[in-house]
Amino acid sequence: MNYNRADFIASYGISSQLPESDRPELSFSGRSNVGKSSLINKLCSRKNLARVSSTPGKTATINFYAVDDCYFVDLPGYGYAKVSNADRERWDDLINSYFEAQRHHTLLVQLIDCRHAPSADDFQMLRYLHYHNIPFVVALTKADKLKKSQLAKTQEEFETLCLPYGCQKVVLTSGENGYGIPELQAVLDAAIAAEYKENAEDAE
Repeated sequence: MNYNRADFIASYGISSQLPESDRPELSFSGRSNVGKSSLINKLCSRKNLARVSSTPGKTATINFYAVDDCYFVDLPGYGYAKVSNADRERWDDLINSYFEAQRHHTLLVQLIDCRHAPSADDFQMLRYLHYHNIPFVVALTKADKLKKSQLAKTQEEFETLCLPYGCQKVVLTSGENGYGIPELQAVLDAAIAAEYKENAEDAE
C-alpha cells in the first residue's frame, strides 16, 4: 500500500451519513488523547492529515481518509470523563451502526497507551471486539516515553493481556519518532493483501 497517497474525505457525526463501503477499511479506535491522529499522520508521513484535537473528548465524529485503495477510518475517542450522556449515546450509536453495517471491516487497530495498564473503557472495547468477532491488532502508543530496557517487557505484558480477547498482534509504536511504524504498516499491508486474495478467490 502506498501510504503517501492519503487524503481526508469527510467527517460523519450521524450513522445515516456514513458512505457506502466500496473498498477495504482499516479502522482506528482508542481512548481520547491516546494518540490516534498522531499515529495516522506518522503512518502516512504527513503532519496534518489527521487533525489533533486540542480538547480531548470533543471529536465525536467518524473521520474517513482515502489511503491508496483503502479507507482509514478514525473512530471517535472514548473514555473522556467530561463528555455528556447525550454525547456518549451518540458515540455508541455511531460505533454500533458502523460495525453492524455491511462494510469491509478488514482490520481494526486498537490503540492503548503503553505507559499505563488498560483502562476499564479499554477492556470494554476489547470485549466488544471479541464478542462481535471484529479482527483487530493492538498498537501500543507513546513508546518513545519508555526506556529501551522497558520495551520488550512492556510488549510481553500487553500480549498477555490482549491475546485472550482475540488480538492478532501487539505492536509498540510512537507517533513522535516513528518507532514500530514499519512493523504496523506491514501488518496493515498483509491484512489488505489477504482481503484482496479472498475476494479474488470468491470471484473465481
